[in-house]
This record gives sequence, C-alpha cells and structure tokens, in this order.
Amino acid sequence: MRSSINRLVAGIFGAVYLLVGLLGFLVTGGVQFFGTDGGLLLGIFMVNPFHNVAHLLIGAVLLATALISLRAARTTNIVIGAAYLLLGIAGFFLAGTAANVLSLNTPDHFLHLASAIVLLGTGLGADRAVRRTATA
Repeated sequence: MRSSINRLVAGIFGAVYLLVGLLGFLVTGGVQFFGTDGGLLLGIFMVNPFHNVAHLLIGAVLLATALISLRAARTTNIVIGAAYLLLGIAGFFLAGTAANVLSLNTPDHFLHLASAIVLLGTGLGADRAVRRTATA
C-alpha cells in the first residue's frame, strides 16, 4: 500500500469509516433504523443505524480494495468519491424531509463533500506515473 497513494487513501478511509460505523452504534440506541432523527456522533454528526451500516459497508469496500490492487483502490476511490459528492449535494435537499433515511445533518453534508474531494482527487489524480508505467 505504501507504493500507491490510491491504496493508502482507500486503506485509511476504509479503516476510519469502519471505526465510525462501529462508534455510531454507541449513540443510536433507541433510534429507528431509518429514522430521520438520529444520535449525534462526536456531538456533531447525526447518524441512525442505517447510516452506521452504510459506513461499515463503505469502509469494508475501501479497505478490501486497498489490499487487493492499485486498480481496485483507484476505481473504488472514484466511485465512492462520486457517490459522496452526490450525497453531499443531495443531503442539503433531503434534510428535514421524510426522505432523509440516513438521518443527515449539515455537518454530515460538509464531511461527505470533503470525503468526495479527497477520494475523487486521489482517484483521478494520483498514481499517474504508475498507470503510465503499467500500460507502457
């Protein structure tokens, strides 16, 4: 993983999202699975059990692809980065509605957008020399 920025970022983000998913369950006792109001993780980020499961799945995929290959990590960084970009933007419109099944709040939106920037930026911009060498 050290030889690839994509693998390193996917591994770090994967581990962090797995940890966040697990910690989220500490604050969501009594919260409905798809509840629009959730518990506050770190006193800031709203989560419900569905949101926690999403974090666990995303973390597992990122970590697994980091361990598999550069191509897998790069593709995953791009796909998950794009999904987070969409979620970050859509979240502003979902908050306060019955469609907010992830129990998103404003800090969540900005965190998802920041994750999108890092994952997309890494996936699209890093490891160019490795890709050129591999295809040459």
